[in-house]
Amino acid sequence: MSHTTRPRESSGPRRKGGLLARVSLGSRFQAIPLEFVLLASTALILTAFGAVMVLSATSVESIGAGGGPYDGAVKHGVFIVIGVPLMFVLSRFPVGFFRKVAWLALILGLALQMLVFTPLGYETGGNRNWIRVAGYTMQPAEFLKLAFVVWLGVILYRKRGLLTNWKHVFVPIVPVSALVIGSVLAGKDLGTGMILFLIMLAALFFSGVKLRLFVIPMLMSIVAVVGLAVASPNRMGRIMSFLNEDCNYYDECYQSTHGIWALAEGGIFGLGLGNSKQKYGWLPAAADDYIFAIVGEELGLIGCAVVLVMFGLYAFAAFRIVRRTSDQFVRVVAATMTIWIVGQALINIGVVIGVFPVLGVPLPFLSSGGTSLLAVLLGTGVLMSLARSLPPIERGIGSGESQRTRSAAR
Repeated sequence: MSHTTRPRESSGPRRKGGLLARVSLGSRFQAIPLEFVLLASTALILTAFGAVMVLSATSVESIGAGGGPYDGAVKHGVFIVIGVPLMFVLSRFPVGFFRKVAWLALILGLALQMLVFTPLGYETGGNRNWIRVAGYTMQPAEFLKLAFVVWLGVILYRKRGLLTNWKHVFVPIVPVSALVIGSVLAGKDLGTGMILFLIMLAALFFSGVKLRLFVIPMLMSIVAVVGLAVASPNRMGRIMSFLNEDCNYYDECYQSTHGIWALAEGGIFGLGLGNSKQKYGWLPAAADDYIFAIVGEELGLIGCAVVLVMFGLYAFAAFRIVRRTSDQFVRVVAATMTIWIVGQALINIGVVIGVFPVLGVPLPFLSSGGTSLLAVLLGTGVLMSLARSLPPIERGIGSGESQRTRSAAR
């Protein structure tokens, strides 16, 4: 007696090439976007690089003030310890969270900026844009930049179908922008005011606003810059010294001249880490606005090139977000955040190499100053969150999966 085994019948339809088994592991196990990895890695490399350079640039000054060689670096390190974890925490927030808190963040940023006009505020270098709390100094305008970027993204996202009408572009962007920029210019900080104005122009440009609508803001900015320059003898002197090759070395040209000398002494390979001569009291703001000069002096052209490459990779990752997203809010915030951080870096470097007059803006990630570092790390956390919102890249997947990906992107 023979027994025959009948084949099992499948409960579902048979597919060509065998049964395809699929296990969904959820969003936690999805591949990390390349943009996220590049942003995180370049930010961490630049922050670590900056910590080393701040240690080198501040050690002599700290000893001269009667402290230890690590005092300046320790203060800077406190903000790294706070900022880096916050960057990764912020990267886990959904995009919708930033839309909800944009107005609140801007109001808090403005309220913080107003503290510079209270007894907590103090003036340095002719600018009153600092406050001192519990022995720590703080520049509220740095947080205002971050809040301003997100707020502009929300407003332009909500008005995305109305931006051909100049009235919708004007209200509320121009009045609120004038308040934000004016609160900084009231403290005579022209450099930060120009960065805020650049942020506004970048947001309008990447939202698709017609170029003819930029005429009025540009004219207003030119009038404001000329007025502020004429009203301040110190600022006017710096601008004129930039245009005058025979300026007074002991006055307006002192800092810029020593910055150029630092770069020249470094040559291609540099004098070696820690071997800067200019930091011995010759170069003012060696650890702050002119830290790029110390990089060039100690690590040479190679060290400067590494910094530029890192900022280039940072911009590449951020603009990949702009190119891949279909969300107006994500596009505007990612592009504007990049223009702020990378644009400010280029302006700072341009000041050091003599392309621009002295403006007093820090080099993101590298300059000593906890407020600037913390704001830039938080801004990078927002960019990393936007990167996580991108749809996965299609790589040879089936038509059904392709359709789902396109739907998610929309």
